[in-house]
Amino acid sequence: MTYLAIALFVVTLVFVVWQPKGLSIGWSALGGALMALLFHVVTLQDVITVTKIVWDATLAFVAIIVISTILDKVGFFEWAALRMAKAAHGDGRRVFLYVTLLGAIVAAFFANDGAALILTPIVLEKIKLLKFDAKRTLPFIMASGFIADTTSLPLVVSNLVNIVSADYFHIGFVSYLAHMVVPNLFSLAASVLVLYLYFQHDIPKAYNPQALPDPARAIADQGMFRLSWIILAALLVGYILTELLHFPVSLVAGAIAMVFLIAGARTRVIQPWPVIRDAPWAIVVFSIGMYVVVYGLRNAGLTSLLGRLMESTTHHGLFAATLATGFIAAILSSIMNNMPTVMIDALAIHATHTTGTMQQALVYANVIGCDLGPKVTPIGSLATLLWLHVLGKKGMTITWGRYVRTGVVLTLPTLFASLTGLYLWTLLLS
Repeated sequence: MTYLAIALFVVTLVFVVWQPKGLSIGWSALGGALMALLFHVVTLQDVITVTKIVWDATLAFVAIIVISTILDKVGFFEWAALRMAKAAHGDGRRVFLYVTLLGAIVAAFFANDGAALILTPIVLEKIKLLKFDAKRTLPFIMASGFIADTTSLPLVVSNLVNIVSADYFHIGFVSYLAHMVVPNLFSLAASVLVLYLYFQHDIPKAYNPQALPDPARAIADQGMFRLSWIILAALLVGYILTELLHFPVSLVAGAIAMVFLIAGARTRVIQPWPVIRDAPWAIVVFSIGMYVVVYGLRNAGLTSLLGRLMESTTHHGLFAATLATGFIAAILSSIMNNMPTVMIDALAIHATHTTGTMQQALVYANVIGCDLGPKVTPIGSLATLLWLHVLGKKGMTITWGRYVRTGVVLTLPTLFASLTGLYLWTLLLS
């Protein structure tokens, strides 16, 4: 059964990444899950178990993307980008920093996919208004895509990987934030530093801020814009209450998304049905189907082997275990995508005999590795594949070779810094 489980996983993953003739990732994952059931690699009970693990994460993710889409239509993100561009007062290095910080904020609150897919086209459009050539444009585009993942650590909702891991290990919103806020600051600082050092010669020293329109013109409706701030505050309060009152994150995100949809429909800023229709529903089927296939690896005993490898690193101390787990997660994510990786590693960590501080370090190191590792290769995350597709539609092509060369240089030091931050913060909390 071991070879069959591996073969099903590999074939399913190939179809998910390849997407022949536009085949949905949901159909590919569903097909893999059905084959796993047909060949008795998994059971119906396994399917029920997996569904219980991932339903909250995937529905919360869909709701967050719906909220992000509405904010985009209101003009919220474009307004923020223009405000930051104006605030830099024509200093090219400062606007590069501001764009990076804006990407980090959007990634934290609206997920890495929202930051990469919504903010990147806005940044590209504004850079074109400033008449930067391709060489001067690349740092901003790469920064917006890179920062979307490297700073998607602080909140449970910042990355689908975070939600899955938090649900699996029963980590509340506040508890997660308390453990990951400092590692995220390490990741942000390292990201800004490596991005600047790598692109310093390509970042323009100055630009004409007068070429940019007034930020107020980006707002589609003032009433909806003001309401957005209230709704976002309510969303944050709701997230905090999920841990105190023990109810799913998806319930809060879904309720806020519905309120936003109704308000948008009344002001005619948005049309609810197209927003709902275009939401990433395929990710729900993908998550359940892909994790059913991954559960087949667990049934074949492969996750236990990985667990023993992780456990062996704990004999060398907390720092060694943190680094090893993070880099294992990053390597696996870059090779076979971070979505199956986070579940494989979660099952492996659960199979270890670690407890307390050591287990916490492994859990959070796995999240960091799965959040940052995908930046090494284009297939590391679905968000990156979609990001490259969006850029292609905008007439900007980044080859896989260029991406990998850049990804390795940018990701490895940032990953090391983030894991070091996790280790130091874990020591202080323990």
